[in-house]
Amino acid sequence: MITFLGILLVIIGVLTLVFKSVFKNSKISAWFTSGRSLQFIIAGLILSVISSMFFYAEPGTAYAVQYPWGGQKAVFRQGIHTKMWGRLIPIQFELPIKYVIPNSEGELGEQSQYANVDIAKYWAFSDAVKARIATSVVISINTVDPAQFLSVADRNKTEQNLIRSRIIPNIDQAIKNTCKLMDAQDYISGQASDFDRFFKDQLENGMYVLEEYNDEENPEVIGDSTTIRTIVNKETKQKRFRVKMKKGEPVREKNNSLKAYGLTVVQAIVTEIDWESTFDKRLQLQKEEVAQTQLEKQQAEREFYRAQKEKARGEAEKAAERARLEKEQIQKTIAAETEAKVAEFNLIKEKKQFEVEQFKAKSKKIAADAESYQNAKLVSAGLTPQERAEWEYKTAIHVARELKDLRLPEIYIQGQDGKSSNGNLLQSLIGAELAKKMMNDQNR
Repeated sequence: MITFLGILLVIIGVLTLVFKSVFKNSKISAWFTSGRSLQFIIAGLILSVISSMFFYAEPGTAYAVQYPWGGQKAVFRQGIHTKMWGRLIPIQFELPIKYVIPNSEGELGEQSQYANVDIAKYWAFSDAVKARIATSVVISINTVDPAQFLSVADRNKTEQNLIRSRIIPNIDQAIKNTCKLMDAQDYISGQASDFDRFFKDQLENGMYVLEEYNDEENPEVIGDSTTIRTIVNKETKQKRFRVKMKKGEPVREKNNSLKAYGLTVVQAIVTEIDWESTFDKRLQLQKEEVAQTQLEKQQAEREFYRAQKEKARGEAEKAAERARLEKEQIQKTIAAETEAKVAEFNLIKEKKQFEVEQFKAKSKKIAADAESYQNAKLVSAGLTPQERAEWEYKTAIHVARELKDLRLPEIYIQGQDGKSSNGNLLQSLIGAELAKKMMNDQNR
């Protein structure tokens, strides 16, 4: 803009000098004196020189300045810098590159003015299913090493050339290789994250070297021992691709990496996939089949839980009945144990009572034996004291009775006094008579 303004001032100054020499009597020529025309020319030259000597570095942009005499420098800071009539190669710090799927009207929608936007291309997966793949990639340039940045800028000339000739071909190759590594069915079945990982890894570290192999599919039988439904298919061979490995690491193509240009992959993701119509129909059928399967699964689960509920109810009833029977058994056991304890107590009581009676009997027997022994001793020694007392008592009574009835002579003869074994004769006769009568009375 400054250069244009300077050139315009120079042209105006030259034109006024020519106009003044042609139209000398004009009022305009009178105002444009030769001095003023020279001022315009000088001001224009100064502005033109200044714009060629200096430039303003915008934020977020790196500049490679190439001087006319062959030198060059890198500018990474915003502000006014010298270029000394040199050539500028501006490159953004981060280069957004997007593949976008157009809408039904063929429009790409609202996009950033700083992004490089292209229409998404069709790519074929390993099962020959094609799809448009929308990606969002952000590449960062090296702003730490000025020499590497200047080398990249010198070889690519412009930012657009860097994007078109270096970055986009790598993106396309990474998408192509990643599509070969999986089926479309695998992608929608949960390997979308693997797709992003393979895609970014190849952009960062280099493209994979792929190798072909034959995937053999044998006839398949579905079900268990209770299922008679089977699927019988012919044995087939399908060409597939896998990453060639060496010492546990993937083999990569040499000199085909963004790292060689000092570029770093900040972001590399798949934002959207537009499958071809035939695959969409297949997906719709699969969705319906999955929905039907889910419905059957829910019904099966419902039946299973219903059976579990009935089983649990039966178990609860069994547990209640078991508890009742166990309670009755415990009650009977307690009663039996109580009865046994009572019987045992009674047995002990009877045993103790028996021992007491036995002891009493022994005591009586011992007492009787003692009395018998005593009586035997007494008998062996003569009459017992009781019998002797009884006999003495009876003798005294009979003696008294006989003496009462006895009529003794009034006169009796008494022998001389003397001690002899026969004693008094009268007493002897009386005692004999009394004893005889007593014996007769006892016999009667």
